[in-house]
Amino acid sequence: MTQPLDDILVLDFSTLLPGPMATLMLAEAGAEVIKLERPGTGEDMRLTEPKIEGRSLGYAILNRGKKSVALDLKAAGAVASLRSLIKTADVIVEQFRPGVMDRLGLGYNAVRMLNPGIIYCSITGYGQSGPKRDAAGHDMNYVGDAGILSLSSGPVDSPTAPFGLIADIGGGTYPAIMNILLALRQRDKTGQGVHLDIAMSEGAFAFAYWAHTKGVIAGEPIENGGDRLTGGRARYRLYSASDGRQVAVGALEQKFWSAFCNVIDLPRHLRDDLADPAATKAEVARRIVARPSAHWALLLDAADCCCTIVKTPAEAAADPHFTARGMFERMVSVGGEQVPALPLPIAPEFRGAVADSRAAPDLGEQNAEFGL
Repeated sequence: MTQPLDDILVLDFSTLLPGPMATLMLAEAGAEVIKLERPGTGEDMRLTEPKIEGRSLGYAILNRGKKSVALDLKAAGAVASLRSLIKTADVIVEQFRPGVMDRLGLGYNAVRMLNPGIIYCSITGYGQSGPKRDAAGHDMNYVGDAGILSLSSGPVDSPTAPFGLIADIGGGTYPAIMNILLALRQRDKTGQGVHLDIAMSEGAFAFAYWAHTKGVIAGEPIENGGDRLTGGRARYRLYSASDGRQVAVGALEQKFWSAFCNVIDLPRHLRDDLADPAATKAEVARRIVARPSAHWALLLDAADCCCTIVKTPAEAAADPHFTARGMFERMVSVGGEQVPALPLPIAPEFRGAVADSRAAPDLGEQNAEFGL
C-alpha cells in the first residue's frame, strides 16, 4: 500500500508528549521515524507507569512503529556520526529549550548547511524568541498564560485542573503536524527547507476563539465558569443525576432547548433561561438529580436534543458507535500483550493495514542498522 509520507525520513529528538505524538502521526502516514534517545534510560516517557513486563504503556502508545537510536549527543564525535542521516532526512523535530540544539551543534543553521531542504520543527512552550523563551513550563502553565484556564477553572476554594492537554496537543502536536506538511508542500515548489517555531502557549489561543472575540476585541468581562460556553447558561452545562453521573446538556439552539425542557418538564416560566438564569439552572439541576442517569439517557436519546451522559474513558472505548467506526481496532504489541493503539485523526486511507500491530522500539534497537 502506498502512503502519502512513505518517502519521508524524520529524525525525532523530542520527548514526552507533543513531539512524539506529532512524529507518531507522521509514522502512521508512512514516514520512517528515527527516534534519538539518551543511552541507559532512553527518553523520560520510558520510565512512566503503568507498565507491562517493564515496558511503559505511555511510551508504547506514542512511539508505535518508530525506530530507536541510543546516542549521547554530548559525546565527542556524536554529532559527526549523524551527518549521513542529517543529509538524507526530510524533517527534524526537536523539543529542547531554545539554544540547546545550537550548543550541541545541531541547530537549524548548522543542519541546513548539510541539508538546505530540511524541515526543522522546534516545539517549545513559549517559542524561540521573546522574554519568556527560556522559561520552564507545562501544559497548565501554557493554558494559564494564554488566558484559557481563567475561563472555567472551578470554584475559587477548590479550583479544577484542565481535563485535557490543550497546549501540549492542541498547541504543540497539531500545529507541528500542520506546519510540517505545509513546509513539505512548499519545498516541493522551492526546494528549500524552513525552521518552524512552534510555541505551545500560542497554539492554545485558538481553542478559545470566542473568548478572544468577547474578552479581547469587545473588551467585555468573562466570568470564570459563567459564560455561554463555560456553564453560565442553563442550556449548556453539566448536571448531576441521582447516581452521581453527569448529564452534559448542550442544548444551545432553541429547538434543542425546547425539546430538553419538554423531557424534564421544566415549568414554562423558567424556560427563558436569560430571564432569571440562577432560578432556571437551579430548577433544571433539581429535576435532573431526582432520577438516575439511565433514566435520562433513554429520554434524551429519543429527544435528540444534544444532551448526553458523560462517559468514562473505558465506556467510550466500548461505545458501539466508536467500535463500529473502527476507532480501537488497531493494536500495539507491548511485551507479550496486544493493547489498543491510540486513536489518531488520520484518515484510514492514509494509514497502514489495521492488522499491523508494530511495537514501539527497544532502546537503541536500530543502532546497528544506522552504524551508530
